[in-house]
Amino acid sequence: MKKIKKIAFIGIGLINSSLARDLREKNFYQKSSAYSRTKKTRNILKKLKIVDKVEDSYANTVRDADLIVIGVPVEAFSSVIKKISNHLKQGAIVTDVGSVKKSLVKISQKSLSKEVDFIPGHPIAGTENSGPESGFKGLFKDGHCILTPSALARKESVEVVIKMWNLVGMKVDIMDPEYHDLVLAITSHIPHIIAYSIVGTVSNLEKSIKTEVIKYAASGFKDFTRIAASDPVMWRDIMLSNKHSILKMLKIFKNDLAKLEVAIKKEDSKFLFNLFSKTRKIRKSITK
Repeated sequence: MKKIKKIAFIGIGLINSSLARDLREKNFYQKSSAYSRTKKTRNILKKLKIVDKVEDSYANTVRDADLIVIGVPVEAFSSVIKKISNHLKQGAIVTDVGSVKKSLVKISQKSLSKEVDFIPGHPIAGTENSGPESGFKGLFKDGHCILTPSALARKESVEVVIKMWNLVGMKVDIMDPEYHDLVLAITSHIPHIIAYSIVGTVSNLEKSIKTEVIKYAASGFKDFTRIAASDPVMWRDIMLSNKHSILKMLKIFKNDLAKLEVAIKKEDSKFLFNLFSKTRKIRKSITK
């Protein structure tokens, strides 16, 4: 398998900073570099010492890098690819950690040389926190990572990215980009929409009835809406980049919600009991 002499991180928030922390101890590469758009974040990175060198330009960061891991908001991906494309060496591997895949594949096909392999990646991991200081060792342990490489990608390039995620404790699945976006729409993107929406509804309710509501929130509400504290820029970009899959799944969800509304109106206890029993069983199987 191809040896990684240099790994480069572009954008280093929760995911990339956690990855940098884990890989530092795995003997996966000889040297590492990182770039962040703001000087403030670059200074934080220097203090954290999770990469060998913090650079102040895209060009210096990716120069001579064998593997580049992009961890920026989805809408910034196109700009980043254009800025690094002319500085990538022949045979370089580019991967990412984003939650949307189909649109990124199209961008990479237009902007990257055929001598560079783009292996889209999505580690299913995270917290509601963001920024390099929020990263930690072990974030990826026992998790799943989805890769969506094209049929033209070199096998050894795919193997490099698989090995990287295996080293930090993840099982890797290969998936079609469009199917990935559909699956993530219902398992991740719509849950975030619901969490953001419910918190917004409660806030508006407080204003209309002029009474505090959130302070009475039970642990269930707090657990369910934890993800509403996630980075708004990142989630705005995800919603817009994956809008077709999200709208498709949202339509299905709205239909199911309408059935539930009718059952409550009609006091259909059998429907409610069967639905809750079925979903309870499914939820318990997820946590095993």
